[in-house]
Amino acid sequence: MLILNHAAAGQCRPALRALGRRYFAAVKTEEYAKRNYANNLSEYNSVFNSLTAQRKHFLLRDAYEDMMLDGVQPDQDTFRSLILGTLKGSSLQDAFFFADQMKSMGLAPDVNMYNILITLCGKCKHSDQAIQILEDMKNYEVSPKVQTYMCLLNACAATGRLDRVYAIVRDMTAAGLGLNRFCYAGLVTALRNKTPLPDDFGTKIIEFVERSKEWSSVEGSSMTAENVMMGVTEEELYNMPTAEYSHRGGFLNRQLTVYHAAFNACADLRNVEVMEALREMLAKDGKVPDLFIVLQIMRCYLHSGDIDRGVQTFEDYMKSGKPPVVELYTTLVEGAMIGYTPKGMKIAEETLVNMNSRSFFLSPKMGSDLLLAAAGDETGGYSVANYIWDLMDARKIVPQFLSVEAYYKGLKKREIPEDDPRLQHVTKTYNDLRDRRGPGRPIR
Repeated sequence: MLILNHAAAGQCRPALRALGRRYFAAVKTEEYAKRNYANNLSEYNSVFNSLTAQRKHFLLRDAYEDMMLDGVQPDQDTFRSLILGTLKGSSLQDAFFFADQMKSMGLAPDVNMYNILITLCGKCKHSDQAIQILEDMKNYEVSPKVQTYMCLLNACAATGRLDRVYAIVRDMTAAGLGLNRFCYAGLVTALRNKTPLPDDFGTKIIEFVERSKEWSSVEGSSMTAENVMMGVTEEELYNMPTAEYSHRGGFLNRQLTVYHAAFNACADLRNVEVMEALREMLAKDGKVPDLFIVLQIMRCYLHSGDIDRGVQTFEDYMKSGKPPVVELYTTLVEGAMIGYTPKGMKIAEETLVNMNSRSFFLSPKMGSDLLLAAAGDETGGYSVANYIWDLMDARKIVPQFLSVEAYYKGLKKREIPEDDPRLQHVTKTYNDLRDRRGPGRPIR
């Protein structure tokens, strides 16, 4: 079966829909069979799963519309795959579209799909819609589970709705449901996201971490067989800051979930004092920071302007004998570039050279993010931005449009001859990406 290729990803929806039966109406049956990428329910379901696995979530709706044009009737598994894909791709609009399509065909979402919709609302910072979904469940007589309330708690936490989070906690305890680590992590996240930040932020963070050590009997895994089959981890289901690392072995100590949320909050808020208090608590508990916490400690120091301690944290880990990961290098590079100081830019460049010498490579997203940051250097020699571009170009990786645009404009501001090979190559890449987007096309 032919899976949608990468070139198709750059085209707008009408182009992809042209692959459907309407396009091949006048083509012989055998020719159509060769050129179409799916012919029946099973094949379309495989396409949806493949697109999600390849992180081409933006093509799910296009493929679904092809399915409709081909007259193939979706089933419960189809919509389960589609809604899961929208979670992975953070596409709330498409998620609601698929849920509405499902209902129009007489297929009501089950509780696990509703949980994912609630989580997606939180991920996209729409807690009001998450609460509305709970009402929708009642209308369709779908009984919420403990998981549902935990998803809702963390959805409200994502927008800093501390009042709603406290109300959900009260409802859960009144119903005899104890709070587990994901509930306490949600409380920490709600505190971090509340605007304005409460004056007692530090005290409350420490309090929540301490109280979380008294986990109740519900602390056992809340995962269902359905979630496991769908490939959704608890960190993804509850929108934890560790979600993107939850499928990677050796990255997380899952007993430190509340610490993860707390260290992440301190890094975001550049609160070194509370972060160091958490380090002491962790040591008293007889625990050592896992990789995620090490990254947050580095971020906290670097973002607060303490480059030396950020570098020291990096070096201490590298000397520990534990396996390094590329995120250690990219976190140091990103943090060192803040403010574009000569010292920071020198550290950033040396770290990139060291990373490359140890055969660690930048993913398209990592490289694009670092290039966008490095391109903001308006006074330096642009050597860091040039090196990041060269690293990606050597592996034939084209950065995202915004990153290329920023790099291109940065080069144009410098006194570089128009016939310079680098400028010509970047200009061509920029023009190609701009033309591919088309007029008024949203940036991906």
